[in-house]
Amino acid sequence: MSAIIREEARNSMLGKDPLKVPLEDYDVSQRDLFRTDTAWGFFDRLREEEPIHYCKDSEFGPYWSVTRFQDIMDIEGNPEVFSSEPTITIEDPIDEFDVSLFIAMDEPAHGNQRRTVQSAVAPRNLANMEDFIREQAGIILDSLPVGETFNWVDKVSIELTTIMLATLFDFPMEERHKLTYWSDVAMTTPGPDALVSSDEERINIMMGECAPAFMKLWQQRATEPPKFDLISLMAHGEETKNMATERPLEFIGNLMLLIVGGNDTTRNSISGSVLFLNENPEQYKKLRENHGLVETMVPEIIRYQTPLTHMRRTVTKDITFGGKEFKKDDKVILWYISGNRDDRVIDRPYEFIIDRERPRYHLSFGFGIHRCMGNRLAEMQLRVLWEEILKRFEKIELVGDPVRTYSTIIKGYTELPVRVHPL
Repeated sequence: MSAIIREEARNSMLGKDPLKVPLEDYDVSQRDLFRTDTAWGFFDRLREEEPIHYCKDSEFGPYWSVTRFQDIMDIEGNPEVFSSEPTITIEDPIDEFDVSLFIAMDEPAHGNQRRTVQSAVAPRNLANMEDFIREQAGIILDSLPVGETFNWVDKVSIELTTIMLATLFDFPMEERHKLTYWSDVAMTTPGPDALVSSDEERINIMMGECAPAFMKLWQQRATEPPKFDLISLMAHGEETKNMATERPLEFIGNLMLLIVGGNDTTRNSISGSVLFLNENPEQYKKLRENHGLVETMVPEIIRYQTPLTHMRRTVTKDITFGGKEFKKDDKVILWYISGNRDDRVIDRPYEFIIDRERPRYHLSFGFGIHRCMGNRLAEMQLRVLWEEILKRFEKIELVGDPVRTYSTIIKGYTELPVRVHPL
């Protein structure tokens, strides 16, 4: 039975008044809530009335929801009790495709593998990337069809992030769109109208297309002197140099992590930035009058978008937390999307404020040992892109409704119809 049918068979919360649905019937993991952008009221009520909530039945089985900012931080800061293994999403691994990735590992394995690839996005390398990003952003923006309606997601968000991904992997630039395709395949929900119709098709694509392509690159890099692309770093890293041959599922899992992390999150924040400025014209006016506000606008975009709705932790022992009794092996979902709207911590969280005083105080990159290692690269891409946009365009005008992704984990867009107005 497809995931869509399984979800529809349960008690859908779509279109219902959050105040009229009994709390014991709440299931905020339903994809339709994110596709229609109607999850907010349910999270608001949970934060107020039951910030740590148990859902006894969902498509993904029973789970705990943690919805307040500080509770999420406390759990992130206690990885011994709240483990990242076996996975970091609400969806359990597919038995036939039970890949390992370092973000879903605990210490010391997590730290050892993370350190291997982290140097690719170290400050000294980011400084070298900025001119390249600026050049590519300029090429993309100068190619946009002035006076015509087009999909910003395809022509700008995907294009820029895919070029950066290909650069980080030193992947053949002429084949770079395969990276986007594989990322979408890895994260899509199978169904009749989806990119893949079944989990089996997804596995076949990832293991039959993605894995061999990267295995070939790995073999090449292993015989060459070390460089600073991600494949070379893994091929020569002490903790990862035998991964491709000895632990192939771990190899493909980490590649998926790096591809998705470098693709979905940044591209959806780029798309979200255009949407938010159109929804808040006074902020757009403020930006046009003071281009220096790009610096504080970028982290505010990432907070307001929250490109990953959640992270999962699994309880390693019975524990009382927030007055609730967690049992060993319980699934705990940290709803970043909710924590980033918690007015106990963030002033006026539902407002998009590009000159916010503490714009980086948000949960979008996670917290603690698993904090996103590419956070500065994501911010730099957004910053440079908007610096180049402001040099060229008076406005990027939204001319239709956005189409949002059908996903519980990725909060993003597939379509954003716009027109550009040159200076």
